[in-house]
Amino acid sequence: MAKGSMLVQRRLWTTGHTARDEAKRLHGKTRALAENSDHVSGVSGRYASALFALAHEQRQTSEVASALASFDKMIAESADLQRLVRSPVFSSGEQQKALGALLEKAGISDIAANFIRLVAAKRRLFAIRDMIADYATLNDAFRGVTRAEVTSAAPLSDDNVAALKESLRAISGGKDVDLSVKLDPSIIGGLIVQLGSRMVDGSLKTKLNAIRTRMKEVG
Repeated sequence: MAKGSMLVQRRLWTTGHTARDEAKRLHGKTRALAENSDHVSGVSGRYASALFALAHEQRQTSEVASALASFDKMIAESADLQRLVRSPVFSSGEQQKALGALLEKAGISDIAANFIRLVAAKRRLFAIRDMIADYATLNDAFRGVTRAEVTSAAPLSDDNVAALKESLRAISGGKDVDLSVKLDPSIIGGLIVQLGSRMVDGSLKTKLNAIRTRMKEVG
């Protein structure tokens, strides 16, 4: 097993099998991490916490987050890769061999690559996207960032985006907001905002559907 994979393996072994225990061991912004570790649990949370601890020690938390995000995007865009990570038909060896070429081609190396190989070796590749999401959760907490996704019927201007970010920052208690915007003409008008685990549906489509429902009830 590669040295990097052994480091992640050691971290998994010493976590006490809980994301909370590992989060409390980190230096720096440990309180935010400990609080946010409530949102990462199970196998994916344990693996993500072990990885974050190692990345933090190596001062590569952002680099690892970026590499994992790239790998997650690769999975989302490839039906073949989705089958590779999810199907029990492939052996651990077959998965590792295929991943080696993919990771090299994508320029994913060091800690992130070793982590993905370890997950494959442990026959946990089916949960890799959950692990990546949990790592992102821990990294966001460490950085004091809240993620928000906005769905709009029409493109938003830079001023609109700036104003929306400022409003969401106030709602999130002053945290920086990492905002992504996607278009969906089917909502007709208004916005659908997902801020962390909270969602506000202010779309015209939803309002019209609510009116139709009330009219049916009256009729």
